Amino acid sequence: MGGSLADRQLPEEIMMNAPSNHEFASNESSIGTILVQSGRIKAEDVERVSRLQQEENLRFGDAAIKLGLATLSDIQFALSRQYDYPYLQRGESRVSEMLIAAYNPFSPQVEALRALRSQLILRFGDARMCRKSLAIVSAEDNAGRSWLAANLAVIFSQLGERTLLIDADLRQPSQHVLFGLENQVGLSNVLSGRSKSDSIVKIPDLIGLSVLTSGPIPPNPQELLERQILPQLLEQYSESFDVVIIDTPSANQAADCYAVASRAGGALLVGRKNRSRVSDMRALVEKLSETGVGIVGSVLNDG
Repeated sequence: MGGSLADRQLPEEIMMNAPSNHEFASNESSIGTILVQSGRIKAEDVERVSRLQQEENLRFGDAAIKLGLATLSDIQFALSRQYDYPYLQRGESRVSEMLIAAYNPFSPQVEALRALRSQLILRFGDARMCRKSLAIVSAEDNAGRSWLAANLAVIFSQLGERTLLIDADLRQPSQHVLFGLENQVGLSNVLSGRSKSDSIVKIPDLIGLSVLTSGPIPPNPQELLERQILPQLLEQYSESFDVVIIDTPSANQAADCYAVASRAGGALLVGRKNRSRVSDMRALVEKLSETGVGIVGSVLNDG
């Protein structure tokens, strides 16, 4: 994304190199109860569905769909509540619909993101990310970096991981826009000593996900990111969170991404098909490697 909200393309190819509607029903609640509580079917319709279910030996959801009382989307919604798998409904959250993992978790695009998540876990060498931080980096703007960071944070939280997304792009931040958050206090305040770690905001609609926005854009972003307080913060956050994902500015803007990546446990390189130059990406990898940063993989966005 690189600060531009126009970037919403999906990963076509992944290459690994070097009650309210937002409340979760108990996983013992029936699908019918969840659908009624969420206003998707009427209470009086449950009896009709149950009758057809018994007559034709169908599952409740299949019977509801056959009667035209529910859609496949409705049943997927109910199942997600049964299995504590949070996702959002359009028009019911301030979170941007660009976060497809939050709104359409059953799509092929999100399956590609889950495949990326699985490969990242393997790259870190354990069933969990071992308290490591992951910087999302790109050589140029408009590579889809911020979009990928946000969606990765969502799907890690859906896995049950306590996930923190940090917007370390102190030049053109965008995570506060994607998650519908205020940005008066954030990372820049913490790094300058003007705020504490309570600047972290929990996303109520997505259980397990927290965001530390960039805060006000400072006049000295690189100097702030190079202060010793950043690795101290990341170490502190790794004690409280299972996964820490860090959005960074593009390498062609400034050297900020190197300062952030060198303090994280690894970096994921993002490029855009038919737009990113191989030479630029190779140069970025070389510079990161020189500073001791492990490149855990790369993602090629389509478009």
